[in-house]
Parts: sequence; structure tokens; C-alpha cells
Amino acid sequence: MQHTVIALMHDRPHAHNRAISLFRRSALRIDSLAVASTEQPELVRMTLVVQHDDVGEVVRQLDGLIDVVSVRDVTHQRVIAHEVCLLRVSQPGSRLGDLLRVANECDARVVEAAPHGIVLAIMGPPATITQGLERFRSFGIIEFTRSSRIAMPVTGSTGTSTPPHASAAIPASSPYTWQADGAVA
Repeated sequence: MQHTVIALMHDRPHAHNRAISLFRRSALRIDSLAVASTEQPELVRMTLVVQHDDVGEVVRQLDGLIDVVSVRDVTHQRVIAHEVCLLRVSQPGSRLGDLLRVANECDARVVEAAPHGIVLAIMGPPATITQGLERFRSFGIIEFTRSSRIAMPVTGSTGTSTPPHASAAIPASSPYTWQADGAVA
């Protein structure tokens, strides 16, 4: 089973390595790893996606590390999970209109147009990236790179309340709300 674990930790030398080592020693396959800054300059957020039936013990060990402030397995919570994909396709020539139509349907942006090809960016839930890549295959993908997943629990799914400035116009069934395992929530 795929698990998504989010850890908030101090941004200190070797802190990330100690955390990742716990997963490596437990022989868990890491599918995705993202470490990024947070709203607090001294902290980073690590998002790990791992394959295993039970990550409970590793999560408890991770929570015991001195540099870890908090850790959560958010697999069964509603989360907003996004990735970014950059892909280069062959110059479409007479099919440029088709390419732009597919880009529009996939919410992809053209970030570079050159004689040797067109670079597009897709951002969204993991399933959106996978579907977008499939749609662009017919245009001849020259290369692509896909980022690691970042995730954040949906407001209210961890006991937090909606901030007063947040928009109530986003429905609970928004296409951007996904289970951490990629399933629609």
C-alpha cells in the first residue's frame, strides 16, 4: 500500500538524512521525496510517499528524532497533493492547434517554444500529471521530468478550522482534493 508521510523538522545539517535513513533501514521503497522550506524559516517540511503495508513503527521512530517537530501519516486523510511535470514534445508543425487544444484541456502551460520542440508545464494531482503525459504522447515526447509530490491536509481534516479569509467557494468535491494515495476523496 502507498503511504504519504509528512514531517516538519528543523532545517539542520544531516537532519534530513537521519529521517530518510529510518525509511531506508526499514526496507521501505521511497516513491517520492520532497523537502522544502515552510512559513517558518528554521523549519522544513518533508513529504515522503512510500510503499509498505504498515509504516506505523517507522513513523513513531521518526517522531522520536530530535530534529523532528511533528510527523503524520496522512494516507487516510483528505489532502491536497500536487506534482509538477515539465515535458518537451517535438515541434508539432501543422498540429500546433491540436497541441494547444490538448494543453488547454490538461491545464498545461507552454513555457518555451523553439524550433526543436515545445516545453510544457503541467501542475496538479498525480493522476492529472499521468493523464497529461498520456495525452501528449501522440505529439512525440522527447523528454520529461516529474517532481516529487508535495501534500497538505485539507483544512478541517486534522481538527483545524477554516481561516476567516479563506474562500468558502471551493467545494469539498473540488478536483484538487485527493486522498494521499492518489484516489479522489
